[in-house]
Amino acid sequence: MKQIIFATGNLDKMVEIREILGDLKVPVYSMEEAGIEMEIEENGATFEENALIKARAAASDAKGSDSYVLADDSGLEIDYLNKGPGIYSARYMGRDTSYRIKNQKLLERLKGVPDEKRTARFVCAIAAVLPDGREITARGVIEGKIGYEERGENGFGYDPIFYLPDMSTSTAQLSPDEKNAISHRGRALQEMKKKLEEICKQGN
Repeated sequence: MKQIIFATGNLDKMVEIREILGDLKVPVYSMEEAGIEMEIEENGATFEENALIKARAAASDAKGSDSYVLADDSGLEIDYLNKGPGIYSARYMGRDTSYRIKNQKLLERLKGVPDEKRTARFVCAIAAVLPDGREITARGVIEGKIGYEERGENGFGYDPIFYLPDMSTSTAQLSPDEKNAISHRGRALQEMKKKLEEICKQGN
């Protein structure tokens, strides 16, 4: 494996990705660092479909580089809101709307909803397009509940309102190492890493 290109421009996400994939001992570049500039329309019906759309688009631009091109799609599913915002999590209320505003809106929509009906989960699907054109996917999920206020400064996105009852904390109150060990993206990346390591062992 020569290098990995991860189809994202999210710097916070790249920190997590590099930490988890670090022991693969190959450089991991964002799309911008790899010189790939494109707008990718995420019009899939599932997290896996959207991840594959992004990975395929970036791989078409990286052709000939022997790169393993990865992409993810992740989101927050709230059962009381019919699993919304789901695949529209990044686009909820508009891409340019701050997550502080998005989080407050979701808390408002759940105002008065009892604890037992606030169940939710973070879902992450990761897709990889290999230099030979093969495609593989991995999925990670973390179950929790929506809290009653924002808590914590360590995370990003919806982390401050996502509460882990077993740990009595929000995901934004976890340290980076703690979060990577249990997060939906961490779990999906660990699963993807196993698959990539197996492919490399086979010499493919």
